[in-house]
Amino acid sequence: MKIARIGPAGREKPAIIDLEGQARDLSAVIEDWTAATLSAGLKRIGALDPRSLPVIEPPFRYGPPIANVGKMICIGLNYRAHAEEAGMALPPEPPFFLKATSAIIGPDDDVVLPRGAKKGDWEVELGVVIGRKASHVTEAEAMDHVAGYCIVNDVSERELQLERGTQWTKGKSCDTFGPTGPWIVTADDVGDPHDLRMTTAINGVTMQDARTDDMIFTIPQLIAEMSELFTLHPGDIISTGTPGGVGFGMTPPVYLKPGDEMHLRIEGLGEQRQRVVAHR
Repeated sequence: MKIARIGPAGREKPAIIDLEGQARDLSAVIEDWTAATLSAGLKRIGALDPRSLPVIEPPFRYGPPIANVGKMICIGLNYRAHAEEAGMALPPEPPFFLKATSAIIGPDDDVVLPRGAKKGDWEVELGVVIGRKASHVTEAEAMDHVAGYCIVNDVSERELQLERGTQWTKGKSCDTFGPTGPWIVTADDVGDPHDLRMTTAINGVTMQDARTDDMIFTIPQLIAEMSELFTLHPGDIISTGTPGGVGFGMTPPVYLKPGDEMHLRIEGLGEQRQRVVAHR
């Protein structure tokens, strides 16, 4: 099952994507896909025949697939190849940081570089969407708390992140730095989330091409570790780290500039396209 939100920014309507790839309007069934409605909404639509719902005719905009996200927790250096290109040792424990939820935008919305930005960068990541409250759960229990998966572009500004007090949240939380979607694919339709191909192309040139099996810390490990420290709530998103091939890891480094186009894909989860623009 694929769930989405469709429409202009701030006026999205809840939707489901049927087996033929058509978007179907869920407005008569639930008010919206939000952190508060996610669990109950998934149960309500489980018995629905999508063909009974109105088709949303294209063209249309995909918004973030869930509204009112409580928190987005990102994992640093969770791919072996990315740690190697960054010249950093493999971490003994998963490094967590928060991306401000105000950074979350639709999957194809413009990414705006902040004023004075010099080192914008891309990061394709597997997003894990929590479906059930998770507090002090074991690795064996962890996957029972996952609603589904989505694509996240953990856009970064490396100068803010690494040269201005090593504040990772600062360099990751600028407005528009969290394209998410186009939809959430429920866990039962994904198969093994640790064996998905993920790619990023910049201006048509492939920069990242890897599989999620290069993760250092698995999804159950991440959920168990986090839930020992803070409660995960429905709608929270864990962005599980990026593989090798980011701009700052290249020799010489390559950074985003206005006019660039990013194209991200994860096997079974769809794709994103963003245009990079300067702050006005």
